[in-house]
Amino acid sequence: MSLQVHLIFLGCVALATVAQSLTGFAFGLILMGLIASLHMVPLTEVAVVISILTLGNAMATLGGPKPQLDRAVLMPVLISSLLGVSLGIWGLGALSGSQITWLRVLLGVLIVAASFMLVVQNKPKARLSRQPSFWLAGGLCGLLNGLFSSGGPPIVFHLYRQPLGYEIIRNTLVTVFAANAAARLGLVVAQGQMHMSTLLLSAEALPLVLLVSWLVRRYPPKLSPRTVRWIVFVLMALAGISLIWGSLPGLLAQTSA
Repeated sequence: MSLQVHLIFLGCVALATVAQSLTGFAFGLILMGLIASLHMVPLTEVAVVISILTLGNAMATLGGPKPQLDRAVLMPVLISSLLGVSLGIWGLGALSGSQITWLRVLLGVLIVAASFMLVVQNKPKARLSRQPSFWLAGGLCGLLNGLFSSGGPPIVFHLYRQPLGYEIIRNTLVTVFAANAAARLGLVVAQGQMHMSTLLLSAEALPLVLLVSWLVRRYPPKLSPRTVRWIVFVLMALAGISLIWGSLPGLLAQTSA
């Protein structure tokens, strides 16, 4: 990689880190999308780098004073998401290629629909949802992380509709995605798929992730809840559209076969 490519890569990392630090998700979505469009680094390598940097972002976002978290919300989401990751990874090997493609399209459509519902229903619910809904949202999050590395939308949609403070929602999302990233990294290491080039790329970007995360935490922008919800809407819509767009070549190949 040339110096110019390294600088562009770091710029993508900084942009993804800002979005993650503000909303609690979208780091992987933005970084993977930008790098895929620029064809800078193999996507299989980027996926592992994203997991490492997600852990770095979590340490910087949640470090320092005790972060605001609601254990009654966090624990069911965290436990069910980790179980869902295992199920998703198993499903990735059990399902056929055509089934995976159609699942991606269906998921993309549902995510786009959910993103519009999030801004149409611009006021949070009056009461906190029942516990089973958090287990379900967390399980879906982990399942989709295991299948497609795109588990954010179900839990993001559910949490941003709850009568919870912005920091509690963000910190819950950061914690859950960090735990999911750690689980995926453990699998990568166990399978012997961790390469030196991946570690070097992560080491290059990690100081920037820590710095940007600290700056956003230290000097948070004054955003209204409505503005944050619109940012989440845009990121969720982009996630859904990218899943549909990425599945089109596979669908066209199946129909022409």
